[in-house]
Amino acid sequence: MIRIVRQEEVNELIARLASRSVALDSNLLERVSRIINDVRARGDEALIDYTRRFDGFELAASELRIGEAALRRSAEKADQEIVAALRVAIRNVRAFHERQVEQSWKISPAEGVQLGQRISPLERVGLYVPGGTAAYPSSIVMNVVPAQVARVERIVVTTPPRTLAENPAVGAALLELNVKEIYALGGAQAIAALAFGTETIPRVDKITGPGNKYVAAAKKLLFGVVGIDAIAGPSEIIIIADQTARAEFIAADLLAQAEHGEDASAVLITTDQSLANEVTEELKRQAELLPRREIAASSLRDYGAIVLVNSLDEACALVNELAPEHLELVTSDDEAIAAKIKHAGAIFFGSYTPEAVGDYLAGPNHVLPTGRTARFSSALGVYDFVKRTSLLRYSASAFDSVAESVSILAQCEGLAAHARSASIRKEK
Repeated sequence: MIRIVRQEEVNELIARLASRSVALDSNLLERVSRIINDVRARGDEALIDYTRRFDGFELAASELRIGEAALRRSAEKADQEIVAALRVAIRNVRAFHERQVEQSWKISPAEGVQLGQRISPLERVGLYVPGGTAAYPSSIVMNVVPAQVARVERIVVTTPPRTLAENPAVGAALLELNVKEIYALGGAQAIAALAFGTETIPRVDKITGPGNKYVAAAKKLLFGVVGIDAIAGPSEIIIIADQTARAEFIAADLLAQAEHGEDASAVLITTDQSLANEVTEELKRQAELLPRREIAASSLRDYGAIVLVNSLDEACALVNELAPEHLELVTSDDEAIAAKIKHAGAIFFGSYTPEAVGDYLAGPNHVLPTGRTARFSSALGVYDFVKRTSLLRYSASAFDSVAESVSILAQCEGLAAHARSASIRKEK
């Protein structure tokens, strides 16, 4: 089910994990590009055709928008225990993200000079909610709440047409969050519709939310046409553990990641051969209990590994190379290990902080950088739903004191009109 590899074999593991990137799949990008161009050209007509073709669902243009009555019918079917848990998640996630709110500010660094930054929310954002092999009401919480905290004016949600009927928890999450504008639309065609707008779907300023490889490819191709949160790849976890870790906990957490999909990655890095052996056996035992055991088994076989290293320093170096989405630390000194980690989307400390608690209701966002992008990217947050506008004001005397320097720098760059723009004011 999962391979035990040595430090000298990790280069092959790194290459295997990197191969999952949609950026490297030229055939996929070409197929998705055709869908995008078709939606841009034909609008609603293309959306209806692709919904029939890919989802097996007949919709008229007038049925693309999901009404409040249909949303309530879906939500009413949700188990009340699920609704109660969603309310806990919403409360915790909102409390965490309220700490991220930035304030506008001004300074006066010199007489007659005012500089500042204005924070303002985006006007319209599109949030994609996947359907498919699993429903993710938690992702609705993680995307909608920071947008609401940022005071985004218009939040538009798209989700495949069968989602609300098959997954009442999704309807419950949308209802609890008071989301009113929802469209029955999935896949790359949904991303294209949000980017360009159609007769029915509004054009938005930014698109966030997870999805399959077609959604990820569409987001990559449309970056720049519209704001994009990230080009999400398959989900991943690395666990650093030593002899103090409990094998049954480690195995459970690896399987929790592996069941996301066949291209998910779950890796244990350890200094302890006994733990590696025990985790291997636990994985076999626990996998048999899972409804999604075939998916988990495929993930562990193709993209999972137990890496044996000589020291925890070697483990940290490998983590920094892989820059994982999720990192669990289960060692005798987690704080010391964390201090050596440069790149990770989120870090979970100790035996009783599994990645699952972050997925659902701890508070920090579970939309995290994947595919080694934690080297330069961060978790989704309120700051992804606002703009920062620079503010500048000079008095005549204040500008007079810097005009010569502006002119000199402009001439240095060969931009005579820039220089004249400064010098003409000094002359007057």
